[in-house]
Amino acid sequence: MDINEILTEFVNHAKDILKENLTGIYLHGSAVMGCYNPKKSDLDLIIVVNNPMTDPEKKEIMDTVVDLNEKGPAKGIEMSIVKKEVCKPFVYPTPFELHFSVMHLGWYKDNPDDYIRKMNGADSDLAAHFTIIKKRGKCLCGEPIDEVFAEVPKADYMDSIKDDIAEAEDDILDNTMYITLNLARVLAYIKEEKVLSKKEGGEWALNVIPKEYHNQIKEAMREYETGENGAYDAELAKRYAEYMLKEIG
Repeated sequence: MDINEILTEFVNHAKDILKENLTGIYLHGSAVMGCYNPKKSDLDLIIVVNNPMTDPEKKEIMDTVVDLNEKGPAKGIEMSIVKKEVCKPFVYPTPFELHFSVMHLGWYKDNPDDYIRKMNGADSDLAAHFTIIKKRGKCLCGEPIDEVFAEVPKADYMDSIKDDIAEAEDDILDNTMYITLNLARVLAYIKEEKVLSKKEGGEWALNVIPKEYHNQIKEAMREYETGENGAYDAELAKRYAEYMLKEIG
């Protein structure tokens, strides 16, 4: 299925399941930032509800997500469900009702009741997701973005994106493309308060950081755009991560 078919089917199922409890469904990430690649991207969704969900509703939503996840991009679907009351005024770290990503697929398939009972809490990543929704997101159905989401305070967004790259020096050898481009877009926000995609972060960095790291960034961008595995210099990658973390502070 292509991206539009997946999103349409998801929205229709969510409307049927949640009915009047559904505030809206919002798309963020690469799909709204002009750099979606089915080989390297996931589909990022935030569902907002008016009131807490029942366990049967959560089960129906999860069954829908798992089914569509198999028909979607290589990295699958990432979804969080939150109550409207934590979006405006914004609460940080942000409580969520339910979450799904591919890394949790085995848990849900093995023990769905346990998953539904325990998959809730608070997630600092939602500050970054809400920021992208406010600046560049798309409302797939329901109430307009500006009516649902408050501006995320800069300190909360900074905390959220810094947490994602805290272990970059260790992680860059295992997940080189993602860490390389993520470091670039974090630095773009710190330097110029730009909210960028990974691709845009790489383009920005090529105009800003020393030339010795340009091959690292270009190779990461090539991998991201083509879906073909990159060929990286491990020592250069480590130096790049060290340099960027120092610049980020």
